[in-house]
This record gives sequence, C-alpha cells and structure tokens, in this order.
Amino acid sequence: MTSVTIIGGGIFGLACAWEMTRRGAPVRLIEAVRIGAGSSGGHVGALAPHAPDNWNPKKAFQLDSLLMAPAFWAGVEAASNLPSGYARTGRLQPAGDADRLRDRIAAAADRWPQDCAMRLTDTPPGDLVPDSPSGLWLFDTLTARLSPRAAGAALAQAIRNRGGEIIEGQTPGPLAGPVLWATGTPGLEDLSRDLGRPIGKGVKGQSALLRHAAPDAPQVFADGLHIVPHGDGTVAIGSTSENDYDHLDPDDRIDALIAKARATCPQLRGAPVIDRWAGARPRARTRAPILGPWPGRPGHHVANGGFKIGFGMAPKIAQVMADLILDGHDAIPDGFRL
Repeated sequence: MTSVTIIGGGIFGLACAWEMTRRGAPVRLIEAVRIGAGSSGGHVGALAPHAPDNWNPKKAFQLDSLLMAPAFWAGVEAASNLPSGYARTGRLQPAGDADRLRDRIAAAADRWPQDCAMRLTDTPPGDLVPDSPSGLWLFDTLTARLSPRAAGAALAQAIRNRGGEIIEGQTPGPLAGPVLWATGTPGLEDLSRDLGRPIGKGVKGQSALLRHAAPDAPQVFADGLHIVPHGDGTVAIGSTSENDYDHLDPDDRIDALIAKARATCPQLRGAPVIDRWAGARPRARTRAPILGPWPGRPGHHVANGGFKIGFGMAPKIAQVMADLILDGHDAIPDGFRL
C-alpha cells in the first residue's frame, strides 16, 4: 500500500493512524510537540451520546461510533498491552420535567440498541449522586468513559507495535503521498487562512482531576458539569467553554468548577485536587467534525473539529478516513464535509 503521513498526535490523528496501520498500510505520524499535547490531553473522557430525540445524521454517526468503541478500544489495548480507561459505566442526570423526558426515553428505545437503555429512576446507582429536586434521575447505559491521556498513550504504542512510525517534537518537511491533517485548533486556523473564510476556532476548556475512588460509578451530568469517575481512583471534573481568552493556562475558573462539582456531589468535598488542565478545543463553525479532502491540495485530507465529542467520534472517523484514503470509498456525511 501507499505510505500515509498523518500530521497531529491528538485523538483524530492517532485513531486514524491506528485504523490504517491495523489494515496493513505503512503509516508515519508526525506530532510537533508530543502525543496529546493539545485538546486530547485533558482529563474528562466523557463518551456521552447526543439526545436521541430530534434525530439527524450527526447523531446517527455518533451513535455508530459509540457502539464501535468497545471493540475499537479492546483492539488498541490488546495491541499495546496498555489500558485506555474505557468502560461503559453509564450516566446519571437529575430529572426535571419528567413528562418531557419520557419522549426522550421513547426516542432512545427506538434509536438505541436494546442493551443501551434510558430510564427514570428514584434509586440512582453509584456513590456519586447529584441532588434532584424532583426525586428522580435520568440514567442511561450507553454512556461510556475513557482516560484521554491513557487512551492516547495506548494508541501510540499500538501503532508502534504494529510497525507504524511516530515522530514527536518535529514539524513536517516536504510531504509525498496521501497526507491527513489532524492538527486541531492550529489546523482550523490554517484552513481559514488558506480558504479565505472562517472554518472554525479554538474554544478554551479547563478541567480538574480529583483523587476519589468510584471506579464503577456512572458519570454525572448536572447543570452543564461533567463529573467522570475513572478506573484509577480519580474523578475528572470539566469543563469550561471560553470563547474569549488571552492565555491557555489554568486559572481561577477551575476553582469555581471544583466548587460547583463538590456542591453537586457532596461525596467529593474532601477529595484532593491532583491536577489542573487547560487547552484550546477545535470547534468548527458547523459544530460538526470536518472530514475529507483539503480543497486545492491534491492528496491532502483533513480530520478536525472534534470539540467536545472527539473521543466519542474517533472510532467511526478513523473508519471513514481509512476507507477514503486507502480504498477511495467516500462515506463522509454531507454535514461533515469541508
């Protein structure tokens, strides 16, 4: 097969490199800083589905990807002998208007597989339970989690173990053959300059990691806040969405985030903070991923715009981009095209 060069060591670049390597293609991945240096190096790792009502192609694509995830990450772990932190532990949300949620539950029953249910409960599972004024919680068994940093390390090692090449700390020189640009926020800026129109931008996000062991508990989503227990005795708290910012360092917004999480789940009040993170997450103007050929650059392709759903979308995006670049088969949804 023709050798493929992938620029960018975030989740899209790594997932595509793994899928192409797994199919037997010679792959070289070039990362300017280090694996997971950008928005893929955070803490949260919430693989949560879009609401199943008001169905559209983007939601269908994401559902396919979430259902591919168990086999995808099991393959990565087997090839790398490293953990990804993947587990389908579910999600718990305080329920407000129960009548409105019944329509959502019915849509989930119609759209999701039978083993991925959504239901209202008055006995929420797990030991991280947010307050619910109604006395009811919405629980689903489709939502999963992974550890972003562990997943990135496992993908990189799997690629190397299968014969792929990963180069860190370098920018690409002259490029020949198929090239895939998966460069996150800087890539959106490059596309905007090259095409003369705004394609997307970076949105700053911040998160924190607390020491608290709840490895089997569902993750919590309450009032826009993600609380994600991981299997290594930590809980991730995230994240902010900041359109206007003058630096990418963690700041006092994380303190407010932690305080909100502790108020939401009192079990976290004594949990020490062990890490803080901030970075720019790539958001396309359409809010959907950007996939496909780079206009005016024959042989060059783009996979970008993961924003908040990059890890959840990665298995399906890797499949679609490998189909396109290796086999010439174009299965990109129209709403994802550049």
